[in-house]
Amino acid sequence: MLKNLVIVESPAKAKTIEKFLGSDYKVMSSYGHIRDLKKKELSIDTETLEPHYEVPDEKQKLVKELRQCAGQASQVWLASDEDREGEAISWHLCEVLGLDEKNTNRIVFHEITKPAILEAIKHPRHIDMNLVNAQQARRVLDRLVGFKLSPVLWRKVKPALSAGRVQSVAVRLIVEREREIQAFKSEPYYRVAAVFALTAADGSATEVKAELDTRFKAHSEVEAFLESCKDATFRVSSVAKKPLRRMPAPPFTTSTLQQEAARKLGFTVSQTMMIAQRLYESGRITYMRTDSVNLSTLCLAASRDEIVRLWGERYSKTRQYHTHAKGAQEAHEAIRPTYMDATTIDGTAQEKRLYDLIWKRTAASQMADAEIEKTTVTIAIEPAGGKAAAGAPQFTATGEVVKFDGFLKVYRESSDDDDQGADEGSRLLPPMAEGQELQRREVTATERFSQGPVRYTEASLVHKLEELGIGRPSTYAPTISTIQQRDYVHKGDHKGEERQYTVDTLKGKVVTQKTRTEMAGSDKGKLLPTDIGIVVNDFLMKYFPVIMDYNFTAKVEQKFDEIAEGSEKWTDMMKDFYRDFEPVVEKTLNTRSEHKAGERELGTDPATGKPVFVKIGRYGPVVQIGAADDNDKPRFAQLPSDKGMETITLDEALELFKLPRELGEFEGHKVTVGAGRFGPYILHNKKYVSLPKEDDPLTVTLGKAVALIEKKRLLEQQRHIKTFNGDNPIEVLNGRYGPYLTFGGKNYRLPKAMHARAADLTLEECVEVIDAAEQKSEQKKK
Repeated sequence: MLKNLVIVESPAKAKTIEKFLGSDYKVMSSYGHIRDLKKKELSIDTETLEPHYEVPDEKQKLVKELRQCAGQASQVWLASDEDREGEAISWHLCEVLGLDEKNTNRIVFHEITKPAILEAIKHPRHIDMNLVNAQQARRVLDRLVGFKLSPVLWRKVKPALSAGRVQSVAVRLIVEREREIQAFKSEPYYRVAAVFALTAADGSATEVKAELDTRFKAHSEVEAFLESCKDATFRVSSVAKKPLRRMPAPPFTTSTLQQEAARKLGFTVSQTMMIAQRLYESGRITYMRTDSVNLSTLCLAASRDEIVRLWGERYSKTRQYHTHAKGAQEAHEAIRPTYMDATTIDGTAQEKRLYDLIWKRTAASQMADAEIEKTTVTIAIEPAGGKAAAGAPQFTATGEVVKFDGFLKVYRESSDDDDQGADEGSRLLPPMAEGQELQRREVTATERFSQGPVRYTEASLVHKLEELGIGRPSTYAPTISTIQQRDYVHKGDHKGEERQYTVDTLKGKVVTQKTRTEMAGSDKGKLLPTDIGIVVNDFLMKYFPVIMDYNFTAKVEQKFDEIAEGSEKWTDMMKDFYRDFEPVVEKTLNTRSEHKAGERELGTDPATGKPVFVKIGRYGPVVQIGAADDNDKPRFAQLPSDKGMETITLDEALELFKLPRELGEFEGHKVTVGAGRFGPYILHNKKYVSLPKEDDPLTVTLGKAVALIEKKRLLEQQRHIKTFNGDNPIEVLNGRYGPYLTFGGKNYRLPKAMHARAADLTLEECVEVIDAAEQKSEQKKK
């Protein structure tokens, strides 16, 4: 007879917990949810709005094993995560395994350590149906929105599209930001900086850099100012020293961890959550889905001991932070290391880096303030033979001296404007006294341009969603992954445009002017809306403004919180929503419109006199010449990835119809150049070769095309090391990381010992490698 069965969510967690409990306990994993709404149907009764759950085929065997063990156990402990999702998993286990809720223990913990697990076993509770219902409300609402809106998009925009309650609002943020950027008109201004020399008593000179407190709008103002500086005297008019105290940031919540890991480590939001999950399940950190900044008294004491041990008493300052986030409920503690004396861990490079970030942030939050002395020196400009007029422009030099580094010894918070977390103000100024004269070395006026709104990164989008109250810690990562997978948004580089600016420099009595070039509006790794994302957003904004409203989405989250607290019935909330939502869906489906969503007329083709449109086609955005009801069939051209539906001009659209262009013949087959969604290409004998960026498809020659074809062939030959022919051939190929095998549509790694003699491998050796890999894969599945 089995005494105790503990069921957790993941096998990694099961392995860790089993170490802490004695032989009287068997720990099994449910591998997440064992029951959910049916995949291919609504699975919700539209009258009562009750969900219909099912155990999917892939979970049937697992459920049978769990049921068998639960039947043999004298006590079952449900130990899924402590948030709403975890509570729902425990409830589904009760329902499916036929457990009596009154006799089933529900235990929660926010760290996987022996004391935490044993403490949880001492204080079991029953399933909290309020938390379960809050999760059911979210699941049902999201299913209703997704299943009802998607068919509308299929009919009105393009087949195979989908909509989601939180995802659609996240796309709206990105689309609106892109339009703000497009509408922004940059204004030039001039920033003036100067370098002065300060001569000490011993004759040595020190440089002082300062900036003018006035920015000029016109170049004529710059010229007049530099002229006035030629014979001016520069004198220190004031020296102000001000002590500053800088406080550390609070410990990590889910969103702040995602933001800092993106800025400091370059991790994506989903990557951060995946690594954090592994750290949690191996007992390294506390639960990684939380909006609390609270730390346990145990952690406060451990942090203090470690800080005093490493840096001394002066560096320690115990602080307790309080959570101000609305509806903070996901967990009771911030994300922190389970043991503060473990300053480093074993694991992958990524796990070590993320753990180090969490450890430093936690330690810094319990350290003394940084004490800084800020010095501000004002330098007056005295015209020849006179004094500086009141209100006249003056130069300011600032410097910082860190008197006591405090928490800065360990950690410095980054910001979106400062990805490296560098502190530009921390330069030292030489001693200066009021009335002291400075020697001008040079004054430089640089033309700058007013900065428009900036595109979102994954981290700044998480911050915005949190600020608006949209979603919860568990939803940020899946939301951002989903909008990219659905091709509504892509993370990419925006090329920007070349822009010239002027630099005027006064040295001695001579002003020189230079023109320089910079790339304006270029972005790397930012979130950009795709054409389909823009069209879907505009369509939903027009017909479903309530769903797309930021306040509605935030209010829904508050309703979920009220359900979790037991002050709202989840079925009532669903009925209220569905009563208003269903008629709008029906009305939209039956609405007839002259043009397809996103369709835009660019003008008339001068050659045929037919209208030119840009619209969403079956395989993405296209340009069309001619209407569907014309006698002649309309002509289509795929929109290249560097052109947008909203910004493409008639001339640019007509250029696309100059392709495909026939270049001539090679080896008895035509050579043509064309353009596809992923850029221009050469086509020869049914084989494609990408055209490099520097080559124009409208001017490329046959000779260049043949050179590209032959270059690709050579690369292919170098890639193919050996082939064993048969019904299903085995190939030995050269890859990025060395030789590998391909067979039956799958790739197989070659052991390193075989790399040097890849060309001499026998068929038997290759078969052995494939069989060994298949056996290993089978064992993993089991």
